[in-house]
Amino acid sequence: MRGRCYRTLPKLDFLRLLHRTGFKRPLTQTPLYGERAIAEAELICFDNPRLGRPYEVSIELPEFTCKCPFSGYPDFAVLRLIYQPGPRVVELKAIKLYVNSFRDQSISHEEVTNRILDDLVAATDPIWMQLEADFNPRGNVHTVVRVSHGTRQPC
Repeated sequence: MRGRCYRTLPKLDFLRLLHRTGFKRPLTQTPLYGERAIAEAELICFDNPRLGRPYEVSIELPEFTCKCPFSGYPDFAVLRLIYQPGPRVVELKAIKLYVNSFRDQSISHEEVTNRILDDLVAATDPIWMQLEADFNPRGNVHTVVRVSHGTRQPC
């Protein structure tokens, strides 16, 4: 390694050299700003602008992750939320940060889907809400968990 410029080293050798020498990026905070935002996430809502009108809100979150409680391997899913707002509507950035908080949790597909629905119902008090968690196949098994709350009204 002597006499070589770091930029000419292959990337893996460069990273190993940095690790061996104890190099730390001075400007990087731990945890990173995204990790802090996720750790502080809460479901923020705002008043329903059309309280007397039945309508539906559909939200898709295609990058949901959590960990398998048995193997520790990551599970990936697409979350599809459809709801008819009651007095409150969930704010989109808040729901994004909230669902990202599950990425390091060891939790079953069924439990995480029910927990997310319970938390959303508690935050928004919807007329009707349905959450579908469509997990990527793993080991030739494809799981879809669908849970709902309330009674759907015609729009």
